[in-house]
Amino acid sequence: MVAALAACASTSPPPSASSASSGLPGFVTAGKLTIGTGQPAYFPWVIDDTPQSGKGFESAVAYAVADKLGFAKKDVVWVRSTFDQAIAPGDKDFDFNLQQFSITDERKATVDFSPSYYETTQAVITIKGSKAENAKSISDLRGILIGAQTGTTSFDAIEKQIKPTAGAQAFNSNDDAKLALKSGTIDALVVDLPTAFYLTGAELDGGKIIGQLPKKSGTGDQFGLVLAKGSPLTKKVAAAVDALRADGTLDRLATTWLASSADAPVLK
Repeated sequence: MVAALAACASTSPPPSASSASSGLPGFVTAGKLTIGTGQPAYFPWVIDDTPQSGKGFESAVAYAVADKLGFAKKDVVWVRSTFDQAIAPGDKDFDFNLQQFSITDERKATVDFSPSYYETTQAVITIKGSKAENAKSISDLRGILIGAQTGTTSFDAIEKQIKPTAGAQAFNSNDDAKLALKSGTIDALVVDLPTAFYLTGAELDGGKIIGQLPKKSGTGDQFGLVLAKGSPLTKKVAAAVDALRADGTLDRLATTWLASSADAPVLK
């Protein structure tokens, strides 16, 4: 009998991380919603690396999803992970994770995604002292030199939306374009908005975001919430994100945290 029991035990699969620690199917912890983010989490996605404050675009989105799922703010638990850990195969210590994960077919092989909660826009950046420093509109940009990496959505945006009189200035890489901006070879640079936040905040002395170009749907990366592959929560989370898009919450939060608070207005 002992041998038979031992044999049964050895062939039974171990419980998953989500089911082992929760009395509710799918959730990491019964009665709680566990949300993952980066370590650290950066402005303007999370303000002051404090996601539990609800301040910052992704922090605010997370609490909006929690509300749609029926969780009060006090019942949300935050955990930290690296970007690569979150999208690696295997069990997760979070119910969902958000840290600007672009939805790709390759990543879908190892994790589930919610529908997109944000589609990246293109942004125009410059540095203090450039001819573009005081630009406030698209028309203000047409008489200056604007560059981007060739073959990118950013380059297309210069040609199709800004239409500068000198044409789009082409570079082999963002690094080359950044050096041209620093040296004064160009007056402004177009990159996607997340890259704009990084370059102006960390790599350019006197870096400044002039503003976002009007959104052209289907031209940017789409960010989704990451869940464990085959998570029983995927449909619920997907429905919550769809509802937040339908009622205008996602657009409102993007305006609050990515345009107004981060000083990246939409250019007209």
